[in-house]
Amino acid sequence: MTGNADEPFITAVKPLVDAMGGEMLPPDEAGPDDVVLAWEGADVVAVRLPQLADSLDHILAAMERKRGKPLADLDRKAKQEVVRILEARGAFSVRHGVETVASALGVSRFTVYNYLNREKDS
Repeated sequence: MTGNADEPFITAVKPLVDAMGGEMLPPDEAGPDDVVLAWEGADVVAVRLPQLADSLDHILAAMERKRGKPLADLDRKAKQEVVRILEARGAFSVRHGVETVASALGVSRFTVYNYLNREKDS
């Protein structure tokens, strides 16, 4: 997967793939749903995108890492901000998205819906 000339390209795209929760693999192992990336006319790496539900878990874990503590430990205002960011990223279009986010935030589904409605009212 990583020829010498291709290394800078792979190094460049790896943070993006990691942020999405994707997986990098050799192009010849790509499945029909994988995205093959080419560089200078040659297939260099295939990216296996995560399922949406897995992406939500990955996004929540990344938000916790960025904040340096569990999302459930955030104050109300910070939790509202998390919900706003997640809504912008489509988290609530995923099946059980509200339940998953509510669990991560340590609040009820009702509270998440309140945060969403408050955002729409402002």
